Amino acid sequence: MELIEKLNWRFATKAMNGQKVPQEKVDKILEAARLAPTSSGLQPFEIIVITNQDVKEQIKPHAWNQPQITDCSHLLVFAAWDNYTEERINTMFDLTNKIRGFENEGWENYRQMLLSTYPQRSAEENAIHAAKQAYISFSAAIIAAAFEGVDSTPMEGFSPEAVDEILNLKEKGLKSVLLLPIGYRDSESDWLVNLTKVRKSKEDFITEVN
Repeated sequence: MELIEKLNWRFATKAMNGQKVPQEKVDKILEAARLAPTSSGLQPFEIIVITNQDVKEQIKPHAWNQPQITDCSHLLVFAAWDNYTEERINTMFDLTNKIRGFENEGWENYRQMLLSTYPQRSAEENAIHAAKQAYISFSAAIIAAAFEGVDSTPMEGFSPEAVDEILNLKEKGLKSVLLLPIGYRDSESDWLVNLTKVRKSKEDFITEVN
C-alpha cells in the first residue's frame, strides 16, 4: 500500500520552496523514466535535466511564468525524436544485439518491418508517435518522484518552439514535449496542498469484462 499512499500524497505542486532534491533521489526518478516501456523498445526521446538557474529563467516566460520552473530543484525536459530514421532504428536494434550477445531471426525480421514502415511515414506522424512514448516515461518519473517523497508538476503549458531554441534541440533532432519540475512543496504558499484529491470512483472509472 505504500505506493498508493504516496500517490494519494502527490499533487500537481503549484509552489515549490527551492530546496534541492538529493542526487540519489533524482537518479532514481531518472532511472524509472529510463526503464519505462516504449513501442518496439526504441526509446525515441531524451530527457534534459536543467539545474542552471539562468536557463530556467529563460524558459519561465515561455511556460506561462509558472513559478515552479525557477523554484524547482531540477527541471526535466522530455524531448522526443523529430522523426524515425533508418539510422535511429538500426542503432537501437544493434544495441539490443550487442547487449544480448546474439542475433535473433525473428528480431531481425521485426527490424526490417520497422525499416520498411516508419521512415516512409511523414515526419509529423513519426514525431507524434515518439511524443506518445515520452508520455509513458513521463508518467513513470512522476510515480517514482512520489515514491521518493519528491514533489513534481506535470506541464504541457509551454511553448515547445521557444524551449527547443533555448536548448538547441532542433540541432539534435529533438522536440520538447513535456516539462517536469521536481522539488519540494511550499506548503504555506500552495493553495492545493490541503485540498482533498478528487478522482472518479472505482465504479465510474473501471469496467470489468469477465
